[in-house]
Amino acid sequence: MRLLIDSFWRAAAYCLHKRVILWSLVPLLFMALLSTGLGYFYWAPAVQWVQGLLDGASWLQTVWGWLQARGVGFGSAAVAPVLVVLVAMPIIVVLSLLLVALCMTPALVSLVAERRFDRLERKKGGSLLASLAWSLGSTLIALIALIVSVPLWFVPPLVLLIPPIIWGWLTYRVMAFDALAEHASKAERRTLFLRHRYSLMAMGVVCGYLGAAPALVWASGMVFLAAFWVLIPVAIWIYALVFAFSSLWFAHFCLAALEQLRAGGPVVDASDVIVPLAPQPAAEVVAPSLSSSTK
Repeated sequence: MRLLIDSFWRAAAYCLHKRVILWSLVPLLFMALLSTGLGYFYWAPAVQWVQGLLDGASWLQTVWGWLQARGVGFGSAAVAPVLVVLVAMPIIVVLSLLLVALCMTPALVSLVAERRFDRLERKKGGSLLASLAWSLGSTLIALIALIVSVPLWFVPPLVLLIPPIIWGWLTYRVMAFDALAEHASKAERRTLFLRHRYSLMAMGVVCGYLGAAPALVWASGMVFLAAFWVLIPVAIWIYALVFAFSSLWFAHFCLAALEQLRAGGPVVDASDVIVPLAPQPAAEVVAPSLSSSTK
């Protein structure tokens, strides 16, 4: 518990570091550049294409006529840009968040290691390919668990428990692996995952609940379309900060736990231990020699 609380407040303090704040602005810059580029080349054709689809729907013509008869100037020309934004924005947001996941976590782990654990040996127990395979495998398991548990969501208390537990498990599996990939060996990583599994699970669940904050801002942007262009970047920035805090929390916790583990002595993986063959009993060795001498 002491290690859990210590790493929590350290992660919160590191969020005020100027490098962390600058990294949290990277997805916003990327989203702005991507939106500008896509808008410059594809905005007008996309709006015209969507407007053509709306004008080709006969039932919508009835709706436009009914609205105009009541003094509401609301037609395909006004709806088409909104639909283009609603379709394009999630794609841009997902690309921005992937950039955060790929770039921010290694940088934050390096920051923590540089400032607190500069003497910690790097055993490089997890490569980039291994991290990708681990993340994809864990995500697949989490998605299967979510699908299987859907019937339980209709029980009021369980809907507030099951999804956060599943996402918490996924969060700690991915972030703890990335935090230990550079410094821990495979044996040390397995030992830490087993020894601190409950603390890591609790950290993942807390981070999962914190990740709901950007979703609320995102939903507000969907409801209040007038503030869409303000609320969605705010949601992305909050998500980047939550992601930064989560990465820092796992980095502080896992590297400190690794340091304590090594202070207790070397860790040997059971799969690497070679069991020697049992020596042959002396009686079985002497017996043949005796029988040969009698001949």
